[in-house]
Amino acid sequence: MTATPRRALIVVDVQQEYFDGPLQIQYPSRDDALANIVTAIDAATSAGIPIVVVQHTYPDGTPVFAEGTPGWQLHPSIVEAAPASARHVRKQFGSVFAGTDVADWLAGHDVDTITIVGFMANNCDIATAVEAEGLGLASEILSDATGTIHLANEAGTVSAEDLHRTLMVLLQSNFAAVATTADWRTALDSGSALTKNNLVSSAVEGSTALV
Repeated sequence: MTATPRRALIVVDVQQEYFDGPLQIQYPSRDDALANIVTAIDAATSAGIPIVVVQHTYPDGTPVFAEGTPGWQLHPSIVEAAPASARHVRKQFGSVFAGTDVADWLAGHDVDTITIVGFMANNCDIATAVEAEGLGLASEILSDATGTIHLANEAGTVSAEDLHRTLMVLLQSNFAAVATTADWRTALDSGSALTKNNLVSSAVEGSTALV
């Protein structure tokens, strides 16, 4: 029998920068994603699961996330939903572990599995899941409680929807169990782990599916 995961919910950077300005979430709908993030917070609070609320912070004068600016603020829905017991952390790198005490705090709460929600899947969420592997933590990511942006640079162009779908497949192949918020709540109620694939079986299935 698989042991019940000892989860913590990591709420990553649900800040106004992602609702106004150049970093607006484009897929899925940022309002839908926000509603699912709040649902996850409520479910975790009811289940007694530790919650970490992360806020990306740069110094005054930087273009985004400058401390004290409107875009730096947490979305009001998160401020309202987060319980008093939630751990509030500021970070300046992609991963929530880099330059913070989050890993030690999770260890102190006997956590072995983190559930990642928030923004963005294409930056801080994937960075967090990758670093969690090296820390011996299992990761889950709720596909409808995060989001991505359109990207274009010297390497090419990709739509937010294509990027999001690709990242979910990538994460499921190795770094995190991917699920909807509804499926995660079902797993929470039953005390069960979400199913994560692995790189070898994903590669074998991919080679067949794309022939």
